[in-house]
Amino acid sequence: MIARDTFNRLDEGKKARILDVAVEEFSRHGFRQASVNRMVESIGIAKGSLFQYFGSKEGLFTVIFNHAVELVRQSLRQVKRQTGEQDFFGRIKESLLAGIRFIERHPRVYRIYLKMIFQEDFPLRTEFLQQVHLFSAEYLQPVVEAGIQSGDLRADTDIDMSVFMLDALMDRFLQAYCVPFLDAGASIYKAPADELERKADEFIKLLRYGIGAPRSACSEGREYVRTRVL
Repeated sequence: MIARDTFNRLDEGKKARILDVAVEEFSRHGFRQASVNRMVESIGIAKGSLFQYFGSKEGLFTVIFNHAVELVRQSLRQVKRQTGEQDFFGRIKESLLAGIRFIERHPRVYRIYLKMIFQEDFPLRTEFLQQVHLFSAEYLQPVVEAGIQSGDLRADTDIDMSVFMLDALMDRFLQAYCVPFLDAGASIYKAPADELERKADEFIKLLRYGIGAPRSACSEGREYVRTRVL
């Protein structure tokens, strides 16, 4: 859904004010507890005007959500341009840190996303969250494919599973930065920039080398004998 023409015809300052107040309301109260009355009082317009602009509270939230997705798209387009010459691991690290910068620039937008994850009373919640992760996959898939082509990743890498794993891990990293109980001792929550850089390097190291111990020729030989005996 997009905003109605009655909204689009407003001057840019008024449109920005309406969206700003709506983002603040939804980020503080979620969807069900968000108050149209509080919003129109803060904006200084009649309640009926808001419905003329968006049709309903659900319509307003949909416009806010689409606005937030476009902000994310702009951020990732910039990362894509700036990291085009880097290897796979450099691109993933910069994408992760760009996510942190996005949260710092747009904390209320990210708070709405967190509320959508942890609260089930948002309209079209499933569709919205699916859209977020599909968009993430659209961004990550060509990064993985380029990594395979360049030799940064194994030729037999499963692209779909790699995208799924990266999306899940990066999403959790960003959540842990904002939500203390999701940090689970990783010391990511509200960490200063230099510490986040170090954590991102550790994240990339795990991607690059994995956590399995290297297998020696002797251990491989013992495994071969064991399987033959069994």
